[in-house]
Amino acid sequence: MTKSAELRQKDVAGLEAEVKSLQKAHFGLRMQKATQQLGNTATIKATRRDIARAKTILAEKQAAK
Repeated sequence: MTKSAELRQKDVAGLEAEVKSLQKAHFGLRMQKATQQLGNTATIKATRRDIARAKTILAEKQAAK
């Protein structure tokens, strides 16, 4: 789980990369769930919230420009 303070230190390109990597991780977790290989389904919710957190901070930084 990434903290918002860590995300706020990144620049726009870093945040975009973070969102992309989180989306890849989220896709992998969904595939594991679909194939009955995922033990802890709470990680899907946490990853989804991390994506939202990163996108929110990214939007704030882009609006501040």
